[in-house]
Amino acid sequence: MLERARELLPLLRDGDSLAAVTVTRVARSAPRGAGATMAVTADGRVIGSISGGCVEGDAILLAHGARLDGAPRTARLGFSDDAAHAAGLACGGSVDVAAYAVPSEPPVMDALEAAAAGRGVTVGLVLAGPVAGTVLDERALRSATAGSSEAAAALETAIRDRDTVVVAGALDGHDVLVLSHAPAPHLIVIGAGEHAAALCRVAAAAGFAVTVCDVWETLVTRERFPAAVELVVGLPHEHLAALDASVVDDRTAVCVLTHDERLDVPALAAALALPVGFVGAMGARGTVAHRNALLREAGVTAAEIARVRSPLGLDLGGASPEETAISVLAEIVATRHGGSGVPLSTRSGPLHRRGAAAAPHAAESPSHQAPSSETSAGATISTASAPQSPAARATSGCGIPLPAGAS
Repeated sequence: MLERARELLPLLRDGDSLAAVTVTRVARSAPRGAGATMAVTADGRVIGSISGGCVEGDAILLAHGARLDGAPRTARLGFSDDAAHAAGLACGGSVDVAAYAVPSEPPVMDALEAAAAGRGVTVGLVLAGPVAGTVLDERALRSATAGSSEAAAALETAIRDRDTVVVAGALDGHDVLVLSHAPAPHLIVIGAGEHAAALCRVAAAAGFAVTVCDVWETLVTRERFPAAVELVVGLPHEHLAALDASVVDDRTAVCVLTHDERLDVPALAAALALPVGFVGAMGARGTVAHRNALLREAGVTAAEIARVRSPLGLDLGGASPEETAISVLAEIVATRHGGSGVPLSTRSGPLHRRGAAAAPHAAESPSHQAPSSETSAGATISTASAPQSPAARATSGCGIPLPAGAS
């Protein structure tokens, strides 16, 4: 349900009757994992999918039944290897699902609003018993599982790992479906050139909340970065240093794309002081070596310098800003999930290592924002103060004057 928040909210606000089907467990192999959700409207419209199309028919019937009588139901959808290619999951696996009505009540609407805004949220759906179909917020979930150490531990694991699971016997002996949505991972892009614009587009499409920071006010614009959630005009290292450590975590990535050592070096030093999971910087190998020497002179340790992914990106062979952005995002994703970056065709074993190598998710906390003004897109543009200096019009390595405070 939570993964479809942006699509479901307008329908619920308009009074539409909805039901959802969520995958709660995958046996062997399936196109999508636990948490995958499809929704069905009263007029038969289907939103999303839970497989490659091979079990959707049965899922739609379950959804209509739950929508009409309000009673959740569970089922296992899938087929044996003999029947798989004939009628079921082409990969021969099966999925456990829960079908349930989606009420337009405060606990549901609040959770959907949070998920649509990219915030972390957890809710529970009672699957059986006298209050079947009731939606519980996180506080009510904790209260419901307080009497069972096993259920409480399972709930805390689901909240921490942002998993979708069925917690057995969580409420008066009845099962509860826990739906947990992770906050959007944060990508901080330093620099506002063409590669930064391409990376913002690609990363936003992949679900990242992107902040773009540069000293050039003429480049840091909503027209160039329509998908960014925050635009910051100012010195990158000052923006990074001003971030509260509680609002960044090991899912946060910082990519330095400024191509100016006077901005690169202090920005990298500031990024390495934060508890982020990925720090990368563009540059040719000669640039990387020179920049590393400057980082050492600035007091950055060898161990910290070794954390910097530079040259940035996986070797995909492309050269355009868009192709480069894909290679950069691929390295961020591979690093976060412990992936090798090699073609799957060269590997053996399961294709998906669900949960095995994923980094733990930090608890949600309010995002830091510098003084800002609202834009027509609803995001913020922050203007960080930059100190004036006699060298305010000093030129960069490319012979281009830098804005005040950037020298």
